[in-house]
Amino acid sequence: MTLLVTVDPLGVAPMFAALTAGHTAAERRRMALRGVTVAAGVLLGFALCGELLLGALGIELAAFRIAGGVLLLLLSIDMVMVRHSGLRTTTETEEKESGQRADISVFPLAIPLTAGPGAMTSVVLLMGETGGDLARAALVLGELALVLALTLACFLSAGRLMKILGITGVNVVTRVSGLLLAALAVQFVIDGVLAVVRAA
Repeated sequence: MTLLVTVDPLGVAPMFAALTAGHTAAERRRMALRGVTVAAGVLLGFALCGELLLGALGIELAAFRIAGGVLLLLLSIDMVMVRHSGLRTTTETEEKESGQRADISVFPLAIPLTAGPGAMTSVVLLMGETGGDLARAALVLGELALVLALTLACFLSAGRLMKILGITGVNVVTRVSGLLLAALAVQFVIDGVLAVVRAA
């Protein structure tokens, strides 16, 4: 649920449709595939090396869990209030730059729309919670692959999806997802605080 909400395939699909409005179907398919592939590489890198990076920087997982919870809470507020902050969507400056690009697959499609700060944080936290258990780690990576596959499907069918859901439908899904993410973010903060208290 955390990965599904932070990547938010249904919320990103309309942005993909808008950014690729002037492209052919073949170009849209190519950009969708490349964008999701790059995002998968970034998120996989964070999943496998995130804890090593934290260790090298001297950051404990509990501290990252609290910081990540706060970041995800801000992200959820953006989703519920439909704010344009750059945490979950592109900023106005980024939109202008992407409008001048022939290929938007890496920026802004892969980063930050698909592999944004929320998704990167979530994948590190979820891998940290596996406690080194290979089966649980494989489950998290499998869930990540499933969410990215769903994201690719939403990109490829963005036009039809917008006709079915409409702007109102997408906004409803985004707001409900934002509420769920807020609860998950608070849980991350609580878990981080409890870990600090136990270690004291």
